[in-house]
Amino acid sequence: MGNWIINNGLTSFIHVVWMGINIFLFVWFYHIYELQDRFFYTRHILGSALAWARAPAAVLNFNCMLILLPVCRNLLSLVRGSFMCCGRTMRKQLDNNLTFHKLVAYMIGLMTAVHMIAHLLNVEWYNNSRRGVYDKLSTALSNLDDTENTTYLNPIRTIDVDPQQTPTYLVFTTIAGLTGVIITLALILIITSSMEVIRRSYFEVFWYTHHLFIIFFAGLVFHGAGRIVRSQNTTVPPHNFTFCKDRSDEWGKIPECPIPQFAGGFPQTWMWVIGPMVLYICERVVRFIRYMQTVKYRKIVMRPSKVLELQLVKDGFKMEVGQYVFLNCPAISQLEWHPFTMTSAPEEDFFSVHIRSAGDWTDKLIHIMQQLPEGAQGPKMGVDGPFGTASEDVFDYEVAMLVGAGIGVTPFASILKSIWYKFKDSNPKLRTRKIYFYWLCRETHAFEWFADLLQMQEKEMEERGMGDFLTYKLYLTGWDQSHATHVTVHFDKETDVVTGLKQKTHYGRPNWDKEFEQVRKENPTSVVGTFLCGPAALAKVLGKKCAKYSDVDPRKTKFYFNKENF
Repeated sequence: MGNWIINNGLTSFIHVVWMGINIFLFVWFYHIYELQDRFFYTRHILGSALAWARAPAAVLNFNCMLILLPVCRNLLSLVRGSFMCCGRTMRKQLDNNLTFHKLVAYMIGLMTAVHMIAHLLNVEWYNNSRRGVYDKLSTALSNLDDTENTTYLNPIRTIDVDPQQTPTYLVFTTIAGLTGVIITLALILIITSSMEVIRRSYFEVFWYTHHLFIIFFAGLVFHGAGRIVRSQNTTVPPHNFTFCKDRSDEWGKIPECPIPQFAGGFPQTWMWVIGPMVLYICERVVRFIRYMQTVKYRKIVMRPSKVLELQLVKDGFKMEVGQYVFLNCPAISQLEWHPFTMTSAPEEDFFSVHIRSAGDWTDKLIHIMQQLPEGAQGPKMGVDGPFGTASEDVFDYEVAMLVGAGIGVTPFASILKSIWYKFKDSNPKLRTRKIYFYWLCRETHAFEWFADLLQMQEKEMEERGMGDFLTYKLYLTGWDQSHATHVTVHFDKETDVVTGLKQKTHYGRPNWDKEFEQVRKENPTSVVGTFLCGPAALAKVLGKKCAKYSDVDPRKTKFYFNKENF
């Protein structure tokens, strides 16, 4: 349990607080609408569906306030920088921004469903009450005269429409109904297009439908203006419902029972979301300003395995290891921005990204670059960033385990390059004394573009007598019989037949229990940062291993798990 708390304690505490606030808001507002006297007559018509509609609305307000904040990446980067003096655990929470964004979205989806179902029942019961289907009191409340159309209780003000069509008429002719339909449709499209299978295979669909959030928030702000849910106003003399509820024929005729008057509640949603909306608008303004800044191509290189390397230069651009940028190519799409981890080091006078063919956008970009004449500048490129990630903290650890899968090696290319520069310049601030690097690839060609950097690292460490500083293991997870035969024939060579490195390539997947046990044995009193840029399945495995092999004793080895999130 103690090991789990080391890696997940604060994250779980934040989730518990968030869930606690949701539960409190639901229970509190359910209590208000289910028990308060001013809603007695409204409850008489609608029953508990009133509370079941309004309690989720309060939870929706809270979560709609939160949903935009995790995607304000410039704001998060600013906050993350201000936390550099604080503990790594606090900064780690900011790296879970997209996980929290999804969690909040799930709550919005759930509460929207409950809110919508309850209001559909409310509309049906309003309609039945207006047409005298229920008891005498419900009919009297629904038929209250209202010359100025302001003090009624039942929002269905006419019975000239066919009874079966009245609910539809109300939904599409009122502010609350129409905006509710728009909000719900936008949310359905946003949620369904966010499914993993669509996001991975049809990113453009996900990207464009996600921008329906603009329509969602616009509808949300105006949704409460319809004031469908109404409560009893105080009158002079007062209308005592406990005495008057059974005397509806005498309302307005005896002083004890004046005609009851009702009013809709003041719209509150805009007060919840206006702050985050302003912050997000500022976020988009910053992005636009960055987009307009000139970006020049220093070098365009086509690497093996359809990997494109872009070396770019931008005035005033400063980065740290492991950070990422968003790229936009107007020649492909004016609106699409895609995240890429930078592979260059902060010490270099340019920044670079490696882009793997993984969809329509990347395929089109690679095709455009392949058609360029030698030495020509590429198409206009917009750059937003850089933004901080978990890998930024790698040099805060005495020992680091870097795990990359496929193109997920890119943040570690930046780290290894930076280490090379730090050794070259004899940087005294380098705190890290040991790095374990693991790279998992399905095909041999994927190793080629990164092997040069590792060869340079090998040579540098040997010349400085620091061959033990970097331990790296490359794993080939996919091969055929011809490749296996070739490796067997050349096994006795000093260098690996796949990479040309002195360290031989391993075949299959790592035995993580063995690897973690070895790291713990070699570093019995160290804090080890484990960094992953790879699939969620591998993240789950490494997270469990970090918890398993961390010691509760503060004097012994602890593993902190960090994952790149885009």
